[in-house]
Amino acid sequence: MDLHLLADNLTNPALLFFFLGILAVRLKSDLEIPANSSKFISLYLLFAIGFKGGQELSHSEMDLEILWSLLFGIFLAVIVPLYTFFILKRKFTIWNSGAIAASYGSVSAVTFVTAISFLEIEQIEFGGHMVAVMALMEAPSIIVGVLLIALFSKKEGTVIPYKKVCSHAVTNGSVLLIIGSLVIGYLASDAQAEGIEPFTTDIFKGFLAVFLLDMGITSGKKLSTFMNKGWFALIFAIIIPLVNGIIVAVVSSTFTSSEGNRLLFAILAASASYIAVPAAMRIAVPKANPGLYLPMALAITFPFNITLGMPLYLYIIQIVP
Repeated sequence: MDLHLLADNLTNPALLFFFLGILAVRLKSDLEIPANSSKFISLYLLFAIGFKGGQELSHSEMDLEILWSLLFGIFLAVIVPLYTFFILKRKFTIWNSGAIAASYGSVSAVTFVTAISFLEIEQIEFGGHMVAVMALMEAPSIIVGVLLIALFSKKEGTVIPYKKVCSHAVTNGSVLLIIGSLVIGYLASDAQAEGIEPFTTDIFKGFLAVFLLDMGITSGKKLSTFMNKGWFALIFAIIIPLVNGIIVAVVSSTFTSSEGNRLLFAILAASASYIAVPAAMRIAVPKANPGLYLPMALAITFPFNITLGMPLYLYIIQIVP
C-alpha cells in the first residue's frame, strides 16, 4: 500500500475532526453539535452530493456500464444480508441477526460522501451515476433483512408490518432526498446549476468536517457500551466489511475501468447503514437490540472504512487492473 496515500488520508482535516469528537467523549467534554444542526448538515450533504451527481449524470452518455452498475448495486444489497444472516445466526438471535444483516447490506451515505471527498483530494474521477447506485442500495437490504426475520421467527409468532416497512424503506427521508436531488441536478442546465454552485461545492468540505465531528462524538458515546457485547461482534464489524470491500474492488473491474467508480463500489459494499436501517428496524423488529447493530455500524465499521478501508481498497484496485 502507498503509505503516502494512507498518511494523506489520516491527516485529512475532516477525518481529524472525527477523531476530535471521539477524544472529546473520552475526556468527558461537554462538546456537542445540537441535534437540529446535525440533522440539517446531514440533509445538506445528501442534497449536495445528489445534485452534483445529477449534474455529472446529465453529461454522461447512458450506456451498458451505467446499467450494469445499477444492477450490480441492487445485487450487492440483496446478497450481503442473505449470506451474513446465516453467519450471524450462529451467535445472535433471529431478530438481531436480521437487523445486523440488513445494516451491512444497506449503505452509509456519510461513508459514501467521505469517499467522494477522498477521491476529489486524490483527483480521481468518478461517475455521477454512482449516486444513483447508492440510493438504490438502501431499500432492498432492509426488505431482505425483514423477510429473513419473518421466515425464521414464525415459531415465535412474530408479526411483521410488511407494508409499513416497505413503504418506509422507499420513502425514507435520506433515500427520497438523494434521489430527488439527483433528478433535479440531472434536469438543471449548466447555467442554473452555476447559480447554486457556491452552496453545493465551496462549503461542502467544511460541512463534512463538522458532521464528522458529530459522528465522532456519537461513536465515542456508543463505543464503550458496545465493547461489553463480546469479541464476535467486533470481529464481524471489521472482517465482513473488509472481505466485501476487497471482493467488490476486484470484481467491479469486469464492467468498469474507472478507479473512482470501483472504489465507490468497494465502499458501498463495505459500509453499513446506521440511519435508514435502525429507523426501519424500530418499526419492523422492536425485539432487535439497537445497542448491538447501531454501534457495530457506526463505532467500528464506519471509522475503519474512512481511515484504513479507502486507501486499502484503492491500492487493491490499482494493482488489480
